[in-house]
Amino acid sequence: MGGLFIISGTLAAFLIFGLPVVIIKQSFAVLYIFIFMFLNGAIGFIDDYVKFVKKQNKGLNIIQKLILQFAVAASFLFAMASGGHITTSIRIPFTDVSYDLGMYYWLFSILFIVYVVNSVNLTDGLDGLAGSVTLIYMILFTAVAFTTLSEYSDANLTKLTILGGLCGGIIGFLCYNIYPAKIFMGDTGSLFLGGAVAGVAYWFGNPLIIIVAGFIFMLESVSVVLQVASFKITGKRIFKMAPIHHHFEMSGWHEKKIVRIFAAVTAVLCAVSYLGF
Repeated sequence: MGGLFIISGTLAAFLIFGLPVVIIKQSFAVLYIFIFMFLNGAIGFIDDYVKFVKKQNKGLNIIQKLILQFAVAASFLFAMASGGHITTSIRIPFTDVSYDLGMYYWLFSILFIVYVVNSVNLTDGLDGLAGSVTLIYMILFTAVAFTTLSEYSDANLTKLTILGGLCGGIIGFLCYNIYPAKIFMGDTGSLFLGGAVAGVAYWFGNPLIIIVAGFIFMLESVSVVLQVASFKITGKRIFKMAPIHHHFEMSGWHEKKIVRIFAAVTAVLCAVSYLGF
């Protein structure tokens, strides 16, 4: 449950900088984002609590977890839409093109959000991996908010403070989570970060940028899907083990090497993604 350290840093930033914006400016987007992240973390906390405190190996089953995640994603989208913070249009990164999906937007977004949240969760399998990749991803959005500070200054200043608190929480956590880890984020932290990865992209109005900037998250989950599908159809496995970071681990790569390469790939793709805003 080391993920509580990450949550506490973000909570502090929200209470100091975000809550006044909610009260004074009546701008509720930051509140919706934080609640969304917190509720995803709460799902993880319940899972961790059942596994580690109640000493039950399985925690929440997949159906229970998905029901909660779908409910949280739908509630988040409803709140953001009600406040006028999102529309049914999806922007294509690196272009000025947007497509109005109409009612299909809600189905797509709910499925996409749950997929992203669980992709981040799957990435948390090596010391420092999920935290490092997420930190670099958040630095991208911090840079975007900073360079557009003069435009919509109040909104972007709020984004900067919340992202700063989130990055600070992750950095503090990584001090004890890099190899060899002394603490672990558990599902509490990984699902909270998953909510942050998805929520922040929607907050910035560019959810599809996750496919590029969050490529490592996508790769991890796709490797699991391919592994399961291949085994069910052909009886053979594509990878030595999935998610894919375990494939490299079983191929003789050290944990630190995998984390460094995955972080470097994320850094390059986030630099490219900056052009997609």
